[in-house]
Amino acid sequence: MNANQLINMVIRMVTRRLINKGVNTGIDIAARKGKRVEDMTPEERQEARKARELAKRGRKSMRIGRRLF
Repeated sequence: MNANQLINMVIRMVTRRLINKGVNTGIDIAARKGKRVEDMTPEERQEARKARELAKRGRKSMRIGRRLF
């Protein structure tokens, strides 16, 4: 393995982590409908928690689907 391949591998790993973090953050913001946690009512917090759990379940389903097909 040469230096170029090692550098590309590290860059891909870092990029993948950053993109995953950004996607997860975006999903959380969408679940909260753009509001801060402090500004939300208890009902809105519970609804946001359910939306995050639903998104998590969707990601798990996608992973399972990729393994099957």
